[in-house]
Amino acid sequence: MTRYVALLRGINVGGINIKMADLRGTFSGLGFDNVKTVLASGNVLFDSDRTDVPALKSEIESALRAEFHYEARVFVLDVDTVRMIVDNYPFDPEREGWHPYVLVTPEPEVLGELASIRDDLDPEVERIQAGEGVLYWEVERGMTLKSRFGKSTNSPRLGASTTTRNLRTLVKLLN
Repeated sequence: MTRYVALLRGINVGGINIKMADLRGTFSGLGFDNVKTVLASGNVLFDSDRTDVPALKSEIESALRAEFHYEARVFVLDVDTVRMIVDNYPFDPEREGWHPYVLVTPEPEVLGELASIRDDLDPEVERIQAGEGVLYWEVERGMTLKSRFGKSTNSPRLGASTTTRNLRTLVKLLN
């Protein structure tokens, strides 16, 4: 069995409200074991003996669409990958007055496009650094939605292929 994390994009914000008990029920109904939700922002841990991650992603998205009637976007990672992402965070995750974030995308061209604005950012407000399938981002508290990078991630085109989590949330998923 492999322990996986499913990161659901855009639930319990913008009118897509899903109770965590219902979400756990959907995952259990797919035959996954040891289903656990962490926070109410769409973080699901589950065990499966299946190893085809694209197939898992597709199956989960289909089930969420059918059950909750929204255009589900899910990012499935094994726990070892999440651990590597956390361990490779390049900034000080405890920096006072700053948020440590990780933007996840399976699409290298999206990662490259977002990383290309690195030199245009004000380091007094935010910094980014590309990682493997992720973009690490630290931003001054209170500037997340106002910062240049924060605004660039809100486009509908990029939003469909990315999800962002606070590093602390990813740490909780590992504990």
